[in-house]
Amino acid sequence: MAVHRSVLDLIGNTPIVDVSELTTNRRVRLLAKLEGQNPAGSVKDRIARSMIEAAEADGTLTPGRTIVEPSSGNTGIALAMVARIRGYPLKVVLPGNVSAARRPMLEGFGAEIIPSPAEEGSNGAIRLALRLADENPDWVLLHQYANEANPRVHYETTGPEILRDVPDITHFVAGLGTSGTLMGVGTYLREHRPDVSILAVEPPAGELVEGLRNVDDGYIPPVYEKWGGPELLDGRRIVRPRESIECTRRLADECGIFAGISTGAALAGALRVAERLDSDEEAVIVFIVCDAGWKYLSTCLLYTSDAADEGLGVDLGGRRII
Repeated sequence: MAVHRSVLDLIGNTPIVDVSELTTNRRVRLLAKLEGQNPAGSVKDRIARSMIEAAEADGTLTPGRTIVEPSSGNTGIALAMVARIRGYPLKVVLPGNVSAARRPMLEGFGAEIIPSPAEEGSNGAIRLALRLADENPDWVLLHQYANEANPRVHYETTGPEILRDVPDITHFVAGLGTSGTLMGVGTYLREHRPDVSILAVEPPAGELVEGLRNVDDGYIPPVYEKWGGPELLDGRRIVRPRESIECTRRLADECGIFAGISTGAALAGALRVAERLDSDEEAVIVFIVCDAGWKYLSTCLLYTSDAADEGLGVDLGGRRII
């Protein structure tokens, strides 16, 4: 096994696992790309390194400057890891409705947490980060929702990895958050396999699936518009929080893959695609397992039978989802 110069060299080239047993459609191969295998535990490791390197290259980020970024957790954790290695102070604007397990990881990497109101969710964190960056011109806002390095790294790495490992892919399914994964991977796949269907998964407007957003909730990520999201996507699948939890549990129970709730939503969307195919249609569906489940352990019912079997809600920082 090779010896790597830095843990940052371990970002990317994540494995893909066959989880076809989760679908009743025997004509479908269902494949999970395990982004939780990245060193800080999520797909956001890719964009954290990419955004910092791009800011260094264009002179925006120089030694001693402070990074500020709004995040529901994964991007903040990934940035905290990269920033700690590169020597940059980091301030993460974190909504009060995210799972508590993310805070110790951020603090462990040395990030300062700036709380934003739970009731305002990720949109409120974005507004606060923009205001703080404006008030503190010596701070650098990388702004994952608008940063070209976000979709670009998925176009240059995640998309090629998927096509390399699954050349017969017919459908790509991922959650809609910043939209960087969908835009970057989707654009690459569409260029090389024009017949591939690109599908987004999002919660209903006003409902919470941590790490995802509905574009009708008042904030459309600039990268979604710049990369032609409405034209690129073949559809948007609405998945409710309860269904996301059930699929998260199925992935752990039946496949041994310990993932977060937004992965459950992506799986639910992929299963829906499989169910709605024509009876004689074969398909190879790849979906993104965007992070590992340890960041959700504070939502104590997520991986137990009580949540679904007894109809109980799961507490996510003051909001209950059922």
